[in-house]
Parts: sequence; C-alpha cells; structure tokens
Amino acid sequence: MPRRRTLSDEQLLAMVLALIHTEGPEAATFAAVAKASGLSGSTLVQRFATKAAMLRAALLHAWDRLDAETARLAETVPKTPEGAVALLVGLSQDYGDNAAAYGEGLLVLREDFRDPVLRARGAAWGAALTAAIARCFGSAKAPETIARLMLSQWQGSLLWWGFGADGPVAAYVEMELRRFLATIRS
Repeated sequence: MPRRRTLSDEQLLAMVLALIHTEGPEAATFAAVAKASGLSGSTLVQRFATKAAMLRAALLHAWDRLDAETARLAETVPKTPEGAVALLVGLSQDYGDNAAAYGEGLLVLREDFRDPVLRARGAAWGAALTAAIARCFGSAKAPETIARLMLSQWQGSLLWWGFGADGPVAAYVEMELRRFLATIRS
C-alpha cells in the first residue's frame, strides 16, 4: 500500500518555484528541493524521475497560475482601452520592485524557451492575452494588431524599467501604457 503524501503536488511545486525564483533554475536539484521540502531525494525521484521533469512540472504549475490570473483579470477589467492598461498593470504586480530580482526572473523565461512544451504554453498564453486585450479595443479598426502592439509596449516597458528601476514597476508600466494609448488615439 503506497504511503500517504505529506505534501500535495501543488505545495511541492510551489516550493520548487520558490527555489527557482530565489536561486535560479539550476539550483532546483533533488537535494535542494529535499532540504526545502523535508522530503527525501528518493521520494522526489519517485514523483518526478528526473530533475528536468521536476523543473518542467514546476514551470507548468507557474503557467497554470498565470493563466488563471490572466483569466481572472480579463473578466474583471472594463472592456475599454483603460481596462487593457489595468489588466497589464495587474499582471505586472508579481514582478516586484527590485530590478535585480526581475533580471533573475528572466532565467526562468530562458527555461521556457528551451523546452518545447513550456514554449507552447507561453505561445498559448500570448494568444489568450492578445484576445483579452483585443476585446478591450473591440470598436477599433484592428483590435488584434493594437493588442499585439500594446503587449510589445508592455514587455518593452518592463525591460526599460529594469534598466532604470525608478519607482514601482506597476507605476512605470502604467505610465508607459498610457503614453501608448495617447499615441494611438492621436
């Protein structure tokens, strides 16, 4: 009879993600996760088989959380250009206000690019986010094009904030997206 799990998969994957975010993807070894979780290395091997599978599972869990947050925000914001700004500012909250920590988070993005399953999740999220933003520009001539341009502006503003890190990331993103709206309206 199998032993009862002391940690749910969700709890364990949250611990792996925390380790990845604080120390980088390479730090998510069976030994480090065993130490953080209190589980044995052999238990982790039984659950995931390989370090790569554990990393993938943790990052898929992160994508699940991002998908859920995106859907929640998309449902709650007004379907207006200002709602699009609110959605993207809301998604920026998790980046924190520390540019160095944001830079470390880019290492996680590298892992998403390396793994075709994770890359596909990113592409699917991008399509869902584009559709949500496009709904905020429903009466515009080319709402999907505006949405893609706005998403590019959003991602660019995160990078520029990282270089300057002048104030909270959410305030910087909001200012940049409002500049974008002012430009497309003129």
